[in-house]
Order: sequence, then C-alpha cells, then structure tokens
Amino acid sequence: MPDFDTYPFERSAHAGFAVNPLNRMSDRRDDAAFIAALAALPVARSLVLSGDIPLLKRAGETHEALFTFAEAAAFGTPRETAFLGCHGEDPIFATLIEAEAPENAQGDEGILQIDLRSMATQGLVSPDTLGMLGQAKSLMYWHARHRFCSNCGAPSRVSAAGWRRECDSCKAQHFPRIDPVVIMLIAHGDECLLGRQARFAPGMYSCLAGFLESGETVEDAVRREVFEEAGIRTGRVDYLASQPWPFPASLMIGCAGQALDRDLTVDKTELEDARWFSRQETNEMLAKTHPAGLFCPPKLAIANLLIHAWANGEIG
Repeated sequence: MPDFDTYPFERSAHAGFAVNPLNRMSDRRDDAAFIAALAALPVARSLVLSGDIPLLKRAGETHEALFTFAEAAAFGTPRETAFLGCHGEDPIFATLIEAEAPENAQGDEGILQIDLRSMATQGLVSPDTLGMLGQAKSLMYWHARHRFCSNCGAPSRVSAAGWRRECDSCKAQHFPRIDPVVIMLIAHGDECLLGRQARFAPGMYSCLAGFLESGETVEDAVRREVFEEAGIRTGRVDYLASQPWPFPASLMIGCAGQALDRDLTVDKTELEDARWFSRQETNEMLAKTHPAGLFCPPKLAIANLLIHAWANGEIG
C-alpha cells in the first residue's frame, strides 16, 4: 500500500488521488465469511456514492466521507457494496445507491453531494480520503455499467468482495476495467511542447495525452500520439510517474520524451492549438504570472507535476 511518508521521492505520490492508505487485502476477497465478519464490526465504515457523486457530511469546519452502514442505508437501497480495504484496523467499504439524490440527503443541510473533481480542487477532504474516494468511484462506475455479461448478455452478480462479476449462465468472469492513458512532457532543447483542447478553460495549456492501444508499448503510444496530434517525431521516452484518474477509471502514465524535430503540424480535430514554451514561460504559467494570462492545469493533475519537473530542470 502506498505511503507518502515512506516514499516521498516518488513523483506519483504528489499527484491527486495517488495517496491511498488502504491495505486492500486482495488475497482475502474470495473469503465471503471473512468479508462479512469485517462488515459486521462496529468500526466498519463505507464511502457512499449516489450514482457517480460521492456524499459527504459536514463535521464542524471539515467534511467526512465515511458513514456507518446504517447511515448509508438511510440514503437509499444499496445497489452494490464492495470491500476497499482496511485503514489500520478499520474496514472500509464502498456503497452505491441510486443515481437520484435521496430525499433525506437533499433535505439534510449536513449532507453535501459534490462531484469528485470539484471536491478535490476545493480541498474538501484529505489526500488519504481523496485516494479512497477515487478508488470507490472507479469501482462503482464499473459495477453500474456492467450488470450484464458481455459474453452472453445474462445478468451477472457481484463476487470477490466487489472485485469480480460472475455470469451463472455461461460461467464467464468479469473484472474492473482500467483505461491506461499516456501523458507526456515533450522537450526539444530548452523548450517544451504543450497544447490545448477547445474544452479547456481559456488560456490553459497542458501536456499532450492519449489512450494506450492494444498491442502497443507505453513508449510507442507516446510517439504515436505526439505525431498524430502535433506532427512531431519523438525519440527517447522515459517513464516519470503515474496517477489514478477516476474520470471515469483511467491510469495516467506520465512520461518525458525527446522531440526529434520542431515543425508543428497541429491536428485541429484533436487540439485547438499547440506550441513550444520556454522554461521561463512555463514557470510563469505555473505561477499564473504569464503576461498573456496563460496557465497550466492545477496541482491535482499529473500534467502539473510533469510541467513543474521540466520547468525546474528535474528532467531534461
């Protein structure tokens, strides 16, 4: 299990959703009696999601994401429950209720329903809790959209403490899906390549990124995406860091690449713009002091981590 205090040198530990204190105990997931005993403990708690939206309760000036099972049931009938792991001696679960906001939660001023991205950017919960919520959201997103066997179409059922679905009709087994995405800081000399999509906030530039495809290495995915989006050929590619990204269930694989040329041919269907930036400019963008008002993604995103590492000379 990740431990930021033990592994502070890992860049990944500085990314949003990357700090998760749970001992997942994956070797005990098939022991139904053991999982049931954990759920029956007075200290057992559950994160609660209404559809894709987590629920929080106000606790003075802070927010709490962990509920008793009785509290979770009061929001609506649970559709799925999964064991996430143990935080110390305390078992932590995830509970999915219907997507419609429960009436009693809507009428309770102590309950907050807020999307996970906003929760993270506003700093409403601790990094530990944010990591657990990211785990819960990705897992419950998968359950909500995979209730039928993709092999024969029959209804499937939850097993392995929520980490597998079984088809009793054709005996197929299905496991949570993770979508790998490469995201890369491409450099040429003392400049780096950043781009922006039309959906970005005005003035924001970020690293190029794209989904890894079947039969493709991480390095080749970086080279393909950079060439497709910006027309730039890439030579050496190095892994730097990774980040769980629960929107809905991606793993961002952060890389640094060395461009072999500088002439841009921007694919306007993918990017609104792409250009080369100096270290001075990227530092200004990180500090939000760029004279043109340009800026980088927030610290929550691994793109910020990659850009910061390059702008400060940590990577070439």
